[in-house]
Amino acid sequence: MLETSLSQLEQLVSDLVQQNQTLHAANAQLSAELVQVKDDNDSLQLSLLEQEEKQGATAARIQALVQRATSVNPVSA
Repeated sequence: MLETSLSQLEQLVSDLVQQNQTLHAANAQLSAELVQVKDDNDSLQLSLLEQEEKQGATAARIQALVQRATSVNPVSA
């Protein structure tokens, strides 16, 4: 009976070690993916800021053109 219990315990420990190795591998992969996703997120946020700056500059130029066009006196014929 002691031999059977010891054998079962050895099998359980072996199973737990295998599960632990699997979880470590999954954790390492997820950590690597997280680093990549964070890098992608930083790039996207920077791109968004650049686009917002360009959009603001474009809107200001359009507004200036509209104001200029509406302030011009029509030529009398």
